[in-house]
Amino acid sequence: MLMEINKSIVSFLLRAFIPVQDAPPQAARVPQPQTDMSGYSINKAQIDAAGQDYAADEEDYYTEPGEQVKRTPVQVGPKIGRNDPCPCGSGKKYKNCHGKDLQ
Repeated sequence: MLMEINKSIVSFLLRAFIPVQDAPPQAARVPQPQTDMSGYSINKAQIDAAGQDYAADEEDYYTEPGEQVKRTPVQVGPKIGRNDPCPCGSGKKYKNCHGKDLQ
């Protein structure tokens, strides 16, 4: 029975005709690549004179010119165990007080 249904569905789909409306012709416009390179060498002499000072480094993103950033390590507090008393002072175990939402 399933084979007969599949056969009739496939037969219908193969004979079905879906009308397709042709899109109106549009002018095919292909962008031309830019070949004028004269604008790229305006500050070449300045870049060559600056040398390695012109190159980007990791400090450029975080600091203003002349400003130094003091990097400090991340401080992590003591880890609270599941069976330790809750730091809120309720007297319950951490897993039954504030830690129950973390399970």
